[in-house]
Amino acid sequence: MSSYNLKVEDYTKQNFSKILKKIIFYTVAILVIFLSVYFIIILDTDWHRIGSGEGILKQLSYFVGLDFKIMPYLIKPAFETFLMACLGTMLGLIMSLPVAWLGAKNVTPLGMASFSFARMLMTISRSVHEIIWALIFVGAVGLGALPGILALAFRSVGFISKIISESIEGADKKPIEAIRAAGGSGFDVMYYGIIPQILPTVIGTIIFEWDINIRRSAVMGLVGAGGLGLAFFRQMHMSNYPGVTTVIMFIVGLILIGEVLSHYLRKRII
Repeated sequence: MSSYNLKVEDYTKQNFSKILKKIIFYTVAILVIFLSVYFIIILDTDWHRIGSGEGILKQLSYFVGLDFKIMPYLIKPAFETFLMACLGTMLGLIMSLPVAWLGAKNVTPLGMASFSFARMLMTISRSVHEIIWALIFVGAVGLGALPGILALAFRSVGFISKIISESIEGADKKPIEAIRAAGGSGFDVMYYGIIPQILPTVIGTIIFEWDINIRRSAVMGLVGAGGLGLAFFRQMHMSNYPGVTTVIMFIVGLILIGEVLSHYLRKRII
């Protein structure tokens, strides 16, 4: 058999293997989707309660319209929600800096011990949902904006510290080595060798997290952490559905303001 025929045969086998893998992959994917829809949606849904499409439209029609009477009372919760996002992000940044420093392999002071500890803190922060953090702090300090701020801060630590620590690890080693060779301390290495390199990334991360925290803070009140979420919960509890729609419009407006501000800050600062 010629070398040409061997090459054709090898190519045919490889091509058949790729096609077979694709067939298996798509078959498994379709099967998983079908089983998920069947067990989670079809079997687990109370279809009698939902009723016909006309019944669904009737339920949704209750939310049509706005309650203009409550609008003046939503200005303070909206401002509170905005401040919760700002303060939560700032506190999260302050808490993230030491965690990021400990979680960067090239500057962590105690080797694997401090590195593993910092990475564990990052994982815990990202794994626990902000609503769970809010429930914890509502139980600890009571109702109001403070538990919302603390929840946003603890939720932000995981993301901010991870991005900063990876930026520290990816920093150019030459300035760092030069400072160490000149007898610089760990603070000198961080302040003169690393921060100037990672500052644009840090600023971009803060703006991005602040933008996300505006959305998070809007629902914090559902568990008693103040802001527009609390107003939403009260209107829903009173079955004032136009009031619920009004609160939703305020939340959407606040998120749009956050989008505009974050876009402007990115263009001006970064």
